Amino acid sequence: MRLLEVVSPAQAQEFLRFPVRLYAGDPNYVRPLNQDIKGIFDRNKNKYFTHGDLARWLVVNESGQTLGRVAAFVNERTANTFAQPTGGMGFFECINSQEAANMLLDGCRAWLTDRGMEAMDGPINFGDRDQWWGLLLDNFGPPLYCQNYNPPYYQRLLETYGFELYFNQYTYFRKVADPISPEYQEKAAALFTNSEYSFEHLRLNNLAKYAEDFRQVYNKAWVKHDGVKEMSPEQSAHIMKKLRPIIDERVCWFGYYRGEVVGFFISLPELNELFKYVNGNLNWLGKLKFAWYRWRGAVRTLTGIAFGIVPEHQRKGLEMAFVLAVSKMVQDTTKVNYEDFVMNWIGDFNPKMMRIAETINGRIWRTHATYRYLFDRDKPFERAPVIE
Repeated sequence: MRLLEVVSPAQAQEFLRFPVRLYAGDPNYVRPLNQDIKGIFDRNKNKYFTHGDLARWLVVNESGQTLGRVAAFVNERTANTFAQPTGGMGFFECINSQEAANMLLDGCRAWLTDRGMEAMDGPINFGDRDQWWGLLLDNFGPPLYCQNYNPPYYQRLLETYGFELYFNQYTYFRKVADPISPEYQEKAAALFTNSEYSFEHLRLNNLAKYAEDFRQVYNKAWVKHDGVKEMSPEQSAHIMKKLRPIIDERVCWFGYYRGEVVGFFISLPELNELFKYVNGNLNWLGKLKFAWYRWRGAVRTLTGIAFGIVPEHQRKGLEMAFVLAVSKMVQDTTKVNYEDFVMNWIGDFNPKMMRIAETINGRIWRTHATYRYLFDRDKPFERAPVIE
């Protein structure tokens, strides 16, 4: 076997094509969009290249047949926020061979060591945490959009190599029509009737306002978390611009106290319920299929991608108010066919958010895991610190 760094256009294409062959015949596999994967490795499109670097490899047999792929990367803004400088490993795909997996992971380790790293997390993204983060451990059904999917044996490959669990990532699920307990309904109703609070769903004709509201809450609620940096106005505007074509404004809500934004609840139609028909290619035909199946009402699932409440207004029932607002909107609108609701992952280091998910009748539906590998094998391993 040989480890080959991806340096040519042909190798970059093979990096894309290998998983398609690997998962051939797997009915649950949804091929990621080519443009989404290519964008991660494009220095002109991925902002993380401004403060980081990346390399990728293929492992091939004596006949030149690809057996696996992987990428390693350094995010300079977060690498030194841990007890030891830590890089990343991701986009790992491999046949069921420990030898091939070890060769890929050894390549990552050597590359990261040369750049001063002392550990690597994986499989993670050279980008934001809401995409391509973590190894799938259970519920090997169809993945959500930009959610990692893998066969069960990947866990053995990584753990045999020496990776240890850094934190679990829980995706929560509830039925849209599921009731909320009377106690919490009363708590939410009290907010709806409190003149100091107001709630409104996003309106696309005023997207700039909601981008700024989103940023204000995000910076107050999330920046204190490990590795999370403050969001700029340009970043929030870019996020909303990117989401605009797929936003259903009726299921994106904001809360205000005396006119000041204090929380948001952003959910989107589950895109993989449409992208599964385009085979990874959003060309003119793929866009036509996307539009056709969306018009036909193929999407039955809402995905909660972002949720935040400023610290001063936590534990007051805002989360229940948002869920009730979305549920009522969906249930009262005959043209909306959403049945299921899933929340973007919550780390087990964040018990407060886990309790909130449980409060709205969410249950753990799927588990991913972020692993960490310490290059110094004698150094004691520590899991992600819990957010109090």
